[in-house]
Amino acid sequence: MTTSAMQSAAERYIDAYNRFDIDSMLAELHERVVFRNCSNDELTCQTEGKAAFRAQAEQAKALFKTREQKILSATERDGKLRIEIRYTGILGSDLPNGWKADQRIEMSGYSIFGFEDGKIISLDDVA
Repeated sequence: MTTSAMQSAAERYIDAYNRFDIDSMLAELHERVVFRNCSNDELTCQTEGKAAFRAQAEQAKALFKTREQKILSATERDGKLRIEIRYTGILGSDLPNGWKADQRIEMSGYSIFGFEDGKIISLDDVA
């Protein structure tokens, strides 16, 4: 898969994420997709397969009124695409970590996309 094709698939996924369009997010994913989210060097979530990803995405969708991942840069290495992002969102409900509904959150991080058969087979979000 070319770097351009990888970047296009990742951009479509991020666009769908920003629009809360889970079906379009899933359209970019391989059936055996592995998703991992890490925060402060700690694994906070991991799913395997599209069904588990959908369940997690539906749960996450309910937490936010708005959310946006903005792509800052993208680089390819060893068949994977690393995208530096700036994330902003407004919470839709109170969270156990003390964040409150209507609170604006901002953070920087990166996502690493792996590909197989033209689809995203792995996605690691790191903040």
